[in-house]
Amino acid sequence: MPATHPEFPAFRPRFPWWGGDLQTLRNYLTRGGWDLSPWPAERLYFELDDGSGDRLQAVLHRREGASVAVLVHGLTGCEESFYVLETARFLLSKGFSVLRMNLRGAGPSRNTCTGHYCAGSSAELAAVLRQLPKDLIASGLVLVGYSLGGNVVLKYLSERPLDVAPACAVSISAPIDLAAASAQMMVPRNRLYHRWLLKRMATEAISGGAEVSDVERTTIAGARTVYEFDDRFVAPRNGFEGAADYYDKCSSAAMLPAIDTPVLLIHALNDPWIPSGAYERLGQPSSSSVSVALSDSGGHVGFHGVGLTTPWHNTFVYTYFLRHLSAAPKA
Repeated sequence: MPATHPEFPAFRPRFPWWGGDLQTLRNYLTRGGWDLSPWPAERLYFELDDGSGDRLQAVLHRREGASVAVLVHGLTGCEESFYVLETARFLLSKGFSVLRMNLRGAGPSRNTCTGHYCAGSSAELAAVLRQLPKDLIASGLVLVGYSLGGNVVLKYLSERPLDVAPACAVSISAPIDLAAASAQMMVPRNRLYHRWLLKRMATEAISGGAEVSDVERTTIAGARTVYEFDDRFVAPRNGFEGAADYYDKCSSAAMLPAIDTPVLLIHALNDPWIPSGAYERLGQPSSSSVSVALSDSGGHVGFHGVGLTTPWHNTFVYTYFLRHLSAAPKA
């Protein structure tokens, strides 16, 4: 089983956030503290070239001459997700530029998109990277993907040719086996999580500028599990035959051998949402570009540790980025 890299300290959860559930819930229970006002922001729009007329939105915090980190949120997340804001704050304080991206139909992009993102939306990430100003990426480009966004990042890195090649990337708590993640969300111990997530998925699907037929609205309202939602709405909306086909074709675990960009996968063995089996089965990844860091604790995109002022995974992100960028950003 891949282990935590020796150059990083082992994760130690801090009181009272013990166990995977409390690590996962901590930011929902203690919101606030992500002040990005010291770093001016501008809103960017990215045209998709699939004929839909959809435009993605993102927030850019530009620091002159700095490397830029593109942050990709998870399922029902957006540019304002707590984990995105905290990584943005941390990397900006370390001298990076940061782009907080919204996938198709997420956050403010819901008002400028008729369609919907999914775990296989690598084409949307590609479109954003293609349209980034050349001077913005001249000092280096890196990617961070959280949960479903991590799967999107990994899928993008496996595809050839890359529209834009980042120096490296990190995924955090990514569902690299989508079928296993779907099944895990539906186990009885996760019923509250499941109910909460399904409600958010349904609300996101029909809000703003979404173009949804009456039949689709009925389907969305009638879905009782995330599998049913994926099988009857997400999969057909994105060109798949059903949930099984969607999961099979978009799970990034099988795509890792095709990745030649340095990439680090971070995951907690006690993540209540994403089972660790797919990570443990990786053993020694067949691609020398892929590294895996597993922690006994940390929950789902949690990693709130003793003595840390930012989640533990952000220390991985920053150190990993510096290693693979030609020049360190200026703080």
